[in-house]
Amino acid sequence: MQRGFTLTELMIAVTVLGILSAFALPSMTDFVRDQRIKTATSDVFASLIYARSEAIKRGADVNVVPNAVDWAAGWQVRDAGGTDLRVQNAIAGVSIAGVAGNVVFRRDGRLSAAVPVFVLTSPASSAITARCVRLDPSGRPNIRVDTNGDSGDGCN
Repeated sequence: MQRGFTLTELMIAVTVLGILSAFALPSMTDFVRDQRIKTATSDVFASLIYARSEAIKRGADVNVVPNAVDWAAGWQVRDAGGTDLRVQNAIAGVSIAGVAGNVVFRRDGRLSAAVPVFVLTSPASSAITARCVRLDPSGRPNIRVDTNGDSGDGCN
C-alpha cells in the first residue's frame, strides 16, 4: 500500500492555499499598518511619561525634541544640560502631525507652554484609524482613538 499525496491532490491544495492567501493579504497589510500606528502611539506616550517623570525627579526642565521638523523622524528626551536621556529612532510608515517644536516639562511636571495634540496616522492608507496623544495642562499625556474618521480635529 502506497502512502502520500498524488500530484493532483498536491496541486489542488497549493491552489486553495494561494486563493486563501490572496484574500488574506489586504487585511494583513492593514493589520500591520494599524499595529505600526498603535506602537508609535505607545512610543510617544512612553517618552512623554518618561520626560515628565524625569523633570519631577531631577527638579529641572526636561525637553522632548524632534530629530527633524517631522516627529516621525524620531525624537530625544533631553535634560536641561542637553544630555540625551532617551532616544527614539525614526518610525517607518507613520506620520506624526500637530506638534511643531519642543515639548518642555518644568520641574513640577507641568508644561511650560500649551502643546497641540500629537496626531498619528498612516500615510499609506486613510482607512487606518488615527490615534492621538494629548497633554493635559498638568502635563499628563493620554491616548485617544479617532472615532469620527476626522483626525484633523485631534481625535475629538
